[in-house]
Amino acid sequence: MHTESSTARPPSLLRPSPSSLAAIPVWQLAILTALSLWLYWGTLTHLAGQWYRDPDFSHGFFVPLFSAFVLWQERTRLTKISPKPSWFGLGVIVSALCLLALGQMGAELFLSRLSFLLLLAGVVILFLGWNLFRAVLFPWAFLLLMIPIPKILFNQITFPLQLLASRVAAGILRSPVFGVPVLREGNVIYLASMALEVAEACSGIRSLMSLLTLAIIYGYLMERRVWVRWALALASVPIAVAANSVRIIGTGLLVQYWDADKAEGYFHASWGWIIFVVAFVMFYAVHGLIRLLWPAREESIAKNGRRP
Repeated sequence: MHTESSTARPPSLLRPSPSSLAAIPVWQLAILTALSLWLYWGTLTHLAGQWYRDPDFSHGFFVPLFSAFVLWQERTRLTKISPKPSWFGLGVIVSALCLLALGQMGAELFLSRLSFLLLLAGVVILFLGWNLFRAVLFPWAFLLLMIPIPKILFNQITFPLQLLASRVAAGILRSPVFGVPVLREGNVIYLASMALEVAEACSGIRSLMSLLTLAIIYGYLMERRVWVRWALALASVPIAVAANSVRIIGTGLLVQYWDADKAEGYFHASWGWIIFVVAFVMFYAVHGLIRLLWPAREESIAKNGRRP
């Protein structure tokens, strides 16, 4: 006669918990995707067009790809989170649609683009819950970097950075190391043969977004310590200004010791790539200094040969 073992598990424990992806029926997911594309098609195509046309925001192509990569890396952990839908997500979706309407009526691209990210957050909260949204908060927040800065905010930040970059460059040019006689008035540096105007491209704001994106990607791939990742991201701001100061200094040296026409020609156009390389070297040096002063736990264990 067959008897059940006393160690048999209850039926509830034998049933696997539903995965996060299986929590949303396919037909609902298809309808949501179709409606979202219908509402945001113009906004998204215009955004992609700006990435393609404007080299200052060409990093936008890499932002959604990296967010997708992070989700793929975390797929095992995400599928273990039990979905707990929340009706609060419906309020987030309604707010996103209102923001979209406001952006369309006011011809404000930033609001329309931001509403798409709010829509994504609302869908996740509505169907999967707060626990899963907190788990995907980093790749979701990273998508903010694909949206160009609003023009009104861009203008407010640019001019102070222009003044800062020109002040630093003028001080270094007239230092005993280079000995270049200069006179600075605002964002204009007067040399003996010509005047250099520190324009928006030389302020650092245009390379700041790309460098910040690179800093976050680098920190995620190379560091496990959260505070170091934050430090690397924050370091991108002074590094962007410093790298663009190098650009101004290099142009001033070319004007003073070589040829003003060549400084305004090919070499001036190629400075965009040069300052990005210089910025990356500075960024790598800052990371190396942090690891030297505050070594990671794994590095300390390897050096001591024992666990504390």
